[in-house]
Amino acid sequence: MKSLLISAVALAALSSTALAADLGSRRMDPIAPVIMPLPMFTWAGFYAGVHAGGVFANSDVTTRGTAGNTITNVDLSRRPGSLDGSRNGFIGGGQIGYNWQVGQFVYGVEADISYTDANSTRSFIGTTNARSVIRHELDYLGTVRLRAGYAFDRFLVYATGGLAYGDVNRSATFFAATPSTQVDYVGSKSGVKAGYAVGAGVEYAFTDNLTLRGEYLYYDLGRTSVNVVRQPLAPAGGQYVSRFRTDGHIVRAGLNYKF
Repeated sequence: MKSLLISAVALAALSSTALAADLGSRRMDPIAPVIMPLPMFTWAGFYAGVHAGGVFANSDVTTRGTAGNTITNVDLSRRPGSLDGSRNGFIGGGQIGYNWQVGQFVYGVEADISYTDANSTRSFIGTTNARSVIRHELDYLGTVRLRAGYAFDRFLVYATGGLAYGDVNRSATFFAATPSTQVDYVGSKSGVKAGYAVGAGVEYAFTDNLTLRGEYLYYDLGRTSVNVVRQPLAPAGGQYVSRFRTDGHIVRAGLNYKF
């Protein structure tokens, strides 16, 4: 019995030593820290902002006579057959819009309205020294456009297009040769004109809420005909029709707050 007890104790000791050696030979791998990925920026949501830049407007005006005497006056350069009404000016205003984003594709709708000072007045001295004055004003310009672009995280490249409208004033005044202050013919037309606008831009989000953009737009409000009618003191005969074109280019920068 004594021998059996001694053998059991020796066996238990040997088993404990082997188990300790086996545990000591195993190396515990370090636990890697869990790193949460940073959320990607999204362009989706409502935004509003302001913009400012330059407008390079065209207002080519062509005039024709409606009867023998007025047709001859245009043909002989007594009255302007055509005038270049190009002018440059400031444009500034505000915009609101909403974006949706699917993957890296961004699309949305935007509306803006801008004040402009790109007004032009052109004078023409005819071959008889009779003066003609053509005036074209674009008081404000607004657009409602769709946008579609591709986002590189916080950088967005987009194209845009849609409706354009503006308050346009056009007038033509033809003076007599003598006396030079006598108005022989006059005509004007004012009102809101509609057309289209297309363009492209780039935009960068330098915080989660603030974005900065640069944008180019071409707008076209079409052509308008103005009847330049004979005044009581003018020579008997027909009248004139002056046709105004209203289009131009816009280059501007904008700052938006994204809600």
